Amino acid sequence: MGPYLRRTLRHAGPAMGFTGWTETLRATAGMFVGMVALILFLSPDPGASAWGLFVIAPFGASAVLLFALPNSPLAQPWSAVVGNAVSALIGVALVLTIETPELRIVLAPALAVLAMHLCRALHPPGGAVALATVLAPHAAAELGFFYVLVPVALGTLALVPVAALAAAMTGRRYPFRQPATAAPGQPEPRPLDRLGVSRAELAGLLQEFHQSANIGVEDLARLISAAELLAARHQTEGITCGEIMSRNLVTVGPETPLTEVGAIFRDRGFTSLPVVAADGSYLGVIFQIHLIRRGAEDARLSGTRFTANLARLLGAAGGRTVRAREVMDPHVPTRSPGTPVHDLLPLLAEGPNDAVPVLEGARILGIVTRTDLIAALAHQCKEEG
Repeated sequence: MGPYLRRTLRHAGPAMGFTGWTETLRATAGMFVGMVALILFLSPDPGASAWGLFVIAPFGASAVLLFALPNSPLAQPWSAVVGNAVSALIGVALVLTIETPELRIVLAPALAVLAMHLCRALHPPGGAVALATVLAPHAAAELGFFYVLVPVALGTLALVPVAALAAAMTGRRYPFRQPATAAPGQPEPRPLDRLGVSRAELAGLLQEFHQSANIGVEDLARLISAAELLAARHQTEGITCGEIMSRNLVTVGPETPLTEVGAIFRDRGFTSLPVVAADGSYLGVIFQIHLIRRGAEDARLSGTRFTANLARLLGAAGGRTVRAREVMDPHVPTRSPGTPVHDLLPLLAEGPNDAVPVLEGARILGIVTRTDLIAALAHQCKEEG
């Protein structure tokens, strides 16, 4: 067998791997529920239905996208509903204006693709909607342009909340464009912000490689960010937190005035300061941002200027003494000395904290800052180079 034939046969094989039984059964169950929802208020017999409330075959193709490929831009609500609706509009217009069946068949899918592109609503089943409309023109001729709304738009729209519910029940997200839910009190950076490139630049990449219909900009940003983290994990393989943490810690007690905390930040150039009890047990961490947030919150509540409130917090303008325990964060993620460094990558690369305390039991042994992590990565790259 020649190399050309082998290459051709290889390309003719499956283009995607098996998604696993969990994903397969999830999509199958979603399809079943979606079809049940349709059949509850749409008739399977067009002749026996009133007001155009009947099932059309392209709904099955739309359901495949919504339940089996919920992340795809082709499956999002705008693409599905508008794509099917404008395709039906094309089909009805051809039925009402052109008598030659062959010409209708030739024009319907082509014009449907044009209309979907113009509406930024590319949805492959839309081609089937347009073709089905001109192949069985009796319903379109009888209902006129009402056929676009019922059954096409209404039936497609009925699938969207069912797909969203099925996704939520199985740990997926649909529509996929909504941002991920952040942890309480910790805003989640958008993938585009973390990546450091603009939406227009990523959109340009997708257009350059002809992938705009296959993956969205936010999805591409997530994939690139995940790949960067994975590459960094490989570089830090075998390194633990205990090996790179800062050990000579400067700590404060819970009753330490913020005047002293501010002086330490100013004189030492720290960005984080652990808070420990009298017995040495770890209580929390103060980051510089905590002082700023406290000053901003006090300014908002009192209606005074931010700078005046920050000066009061740091003791420059008198007033009540604010203690470390009032501004520290006791919920900062912590790790043990044996934790692999790659476990810190998402915390320090994406999280709101500048450092991760390293604990042994209730006592703090050290702290890993972003600077420590960057130094470890640089050292590893130097050794590999």
